[in-house]
Amino acid sequence: MAITNRIENFHMEVNQAFLDEAEALAPALITTEIFPAGVVEIAPSGQDWTSRTVSQGFDRSRPLGRGDSVCLDFGDHWVGYVSFALTPVGSPPDAPACLRLRLGEIPYELTVGKADYQGEISSSWIQEELIHVDVLPARVRLPRRYAFRYLEITVVDTSPKYQVVVSDVVCAAVTSADRGKLPPLNTGDPELAALDRVSLKTMEDCMQSVFEDGPKRDRRLWLGDLRLQAQTNYVTFQNNDLVKRCLYLFAALTQNEGRVGACLFLEPCPQVDDTALFDYALFFVSTLHDYYAATGDRKTLEELFPTAERQLELALRELDGRGIVTDKDSWWCFLDWGEGLNKQAGAQAILIYALKQGAVMAEWLGVSERAAVLWDAAGRAARAALDCLWDEERGFFVSGAQRQVSWASQVWFALAKVLAPEDNARLLERLLEQKPGIPLVTPYAYHHLVEALVENGLSEQAVSAMKGYWGGMLQEGADTFWELYDPNDPLASPYGSRAVNSFCHAWSSTPAYFIRRYWNP
Repeated sequence: MAITNRIENFHMEVNQAFLDEAEALAPALITTEIFPAGVVEIAPSGQDWTSRTVSQGFDRSRPLGRGDSVCLDFGDHWVGYVSFALTPVGSPPDAPACLRLRLGEIPYELTVGKADYQGEISSSWIQEELIHVDVLPARVRLPRRYAFRYLEITVVDTSPKYQVVVSDVVCAAVTSADRGKLPPLNTGDPELAALDRVSLKTMEDCMQSVFEDGPKRDRRLWLGDLRLQAQTNYVTFQNNDLVKRCLYLFAALTQNEGRVGACLFLEPCPQVDDTALFDYALFFVSTLHDYYAATGDRKTLEELFPTAERQLELALRELDGRGIVTDKDSWWCFLDWGEGLNKQAGAQAILIYALKQGAVMAEWLGVSERAAVLWDAAGRAARAALDCLWDEERGFFVSGAQRQVSWASQVWFALAKVLAPEDNARLLERLLEQKPGIPLVTPYAYHHLVEALVENGLSEQAVSAMKGYWGGMLQEGADTFWELYDPNDPLASPYGSRAVNSFCHAWSSTPAYFIRRYWNP
């Protein structure tokens, strides 16, 4: 699914002092050597592909000739750099060894090569390499960083005179997450413990020099993901300097007029993308609010609050004469990937949510005049929503010219707390009972449903929603939680092919946040 909301006449505004602060906070990565746990076969199973263990060990002496292959299982999901020894067997090598390597986070990825790919985004995200080794024996070191559990090595060709032996395969796994800082988990619920374990692994593999959205794809710093990763980080790995680094990077590298971009690239040098999203820019406000609440770092709040306040000013420009956010094409605001989802109501709710957080931060800083302005703006936006978007007869908030009812709109208005507390709870109960309109699609959206349920006193329903959704991924064999999970469509992809889906994704790591904050006695 292409993102088309590019900034016209884009240019990057750089705050060098903020950039220097971010670079000073760059973490040292922790490296661990990981070896294959065994050999597997990848075989079709229903609509998907699964792995079958062939051997618990890896035969390091087995020679491989033209067309032979071996698929190694590293036992869990890892992010890192792969190397192996390649030794000739037989006559002296009279031609290069040509190898094809495929790496997959799940078995399915090993069944779709670049030649077979029919998706909408670049096939270069598929982790497949064709390499030639001219001089043997050799130590082969793959230069790219991979995110994977499975590694398939196929000998495309050597020559009739010799074969090769693959041995000493190792992944130098990297992360900036320190498991020594994890607080204990005390839940007696084994299902919650399993959700927590996989959430932690998801977070760990996404924590690199920044909080990446996905270590396979897109390997970038996205603001919507950062907000959720930061919340989870505060109750798990507690690498608060990494959150601080990401905040300073976003504030240092802004788009036209000081707008915070939706995502940043780190290499070859830090730069902001030309993609703008209404809700993601506002989540800079939320992430800064949550960071100060978790750390009490007043200096960072003082320095970055003007950037947060600027996002609110820019967002308020988007209101029409009724005080409602002007509706635009589908990619001006994210919310979720729901097909046909209208974003207007959700965007209005997120604006209210962020305005309230901005007002709270102004109060923390003791600038009462600015706090009053933001509280007033939040109140006016909330009254406009009740006047224009609340459908009393249907009992839901509606969005766009077609007055669409979606789950995302109701969830965000519950989080924005536009209704009275008891009415918020009834709105969510009605949503769960009637299941109207466009459903939620991504773990990102399901996070907000669980959050809204918890915050409005519906803890039992929140646990049920979390176990039902993320538990479904566990039943599918997930080592880490995925970018997208549709229980009704195992092959679902927003990109036209599941081969490029991310199966370790930041916005899916949050069960650990809920478990450790609300259900960890």
